[in-house]
Amino acid sequence: MTTAAATAAVGSRAALPRMYLLWLAGVQAGLLGDAALYFALGWAASAHGGGAAGLVLTAVTVPRTALVLLGGAVADRFGARRVMLVGDTVMLAATAALALVAAERGTPLWLLVAAAAVIGTVDAFHLPASGSMPRRLVPADRLPRALALRQAGGQGAVLLGAPLGGLLVAAGGLPGAALADAVSFGVVLLVLLRVRPGADGPSGPRAGLLSEAAAGVRLALADPLLRAALLLTGAAAGALLPVVSLLSPLLARAHGWSAGTAGLVSGGQAAGVLAVAVLVARRGALPRAGVGAAAGLCTASAGIALLALAAGPVAAVAGSTVAGLGSGLFACHLGPLVLTGAPPTHLSRVQALLTLVQSLALVLSNALLGLLADAAGAALPTLLCALATAAAGLTALATPTLRRA
Repeated sequence: MTTAAATAAVGSRAALPRMYLLWLAGVQAGLLGDAALYFALGWAASAHGGGAAGLVLTAVTVPRTALVLLGGAVADRFGARRVMLVGDTVMLAATAALALVAAERGTPLWLLVAAAAVIGTVDAFHLPASGSMPRRLVPADRLPRALALRQAGGQGAVLLGAPLGGLLVAAGGLPGAALADAVSFGVVLLVLLRVRPGADGPSGPRAGLLSEAAAGVRLALADPLLRAALLLTGAAAGALLPVVSLLSPLLARAHGWSAGTAGLVSGGQAAGVLAVAVLVARRGALPRAGVGAAAGLCTASAGIALLALAAGPVAAVAGSTVAGLGSGLFACHLGPLVLTGAPPTHLSRVQALLTLVQSLALVLSNALLGLLADAAGAALPTLLCALATAAAGLTALATPTLRRA
């Protein structure tokens, strides 16, 4: 091992900055509260019928997708921490108001749609700012471990959020879940007041916000590494994410499995992601991030194929777990690649573009895969997802820019 490589290896295993760990603790509190509230909103919306539930989900997605590039430009101009402080303050007020109104008037559809629209709008500004914070708080050589630890916490929130939401709804209905989320935003605000990232925002001349948002898109598309990473992210989002959210429940119903079994299949995927995230957080990532991301996609494709062909629950859980391992390997290596590849002046805008690519790919693939599942059953679109994921992984390995990254 060369001296430079040895120094990098030692640095990558050094302790993560205390400021980052403090920020991450606040983030996890917020994620847990959000997951509980999302469950409560979905439960309340389901009482109005499937169309109403879809309307509430759309009310989150549309403003988030429409405004996210602008949100990235705002965070780069005014500072990610400031944007997060404003966003969390708005959400604290909004969730407290939701708790009060729901306690007095129940859960009419207009209230659920309004709450969802506020969440989606704040997300459009908050997500790019939050996504850029690890780069602002952690040295580059420790970034893979930092992001893996964040991903592990996110998976923990996913696993615990729905049960917590169920308990809160059982105890206090939507008002109880909204009040708990308001408390979590209070915790996040207290943490953010103590967190002080380094240089946060450009110091040069400023154009209009729309021009700055467009500049972020141009920069990402002109950079070979960022362009390849964004395309790979879109392919992965379109082929990987619908497997758990859309196709796994359809496969379970086609086999006549219970809701509990379907939950175990979804839990296998989350457990796989969590296992890889914990491992990377402790031991560090592979030396070549692009190869690690490609290997993750190839691994996930094998798990998805096993899930599609599974005749029983045990094989299905095994397949979803392997898919989760691959998904975790992909995310833990591609995330640092994008963050370190973006210049400091464009961190939030690149994160915004990453969010937009994922959202658009997911919306398109969900629609197409859902139609195909109705026409030919769930196994065929699941196999197609496996093939698409494998093709994306092999393409990444064949792309010199990613292979050498």
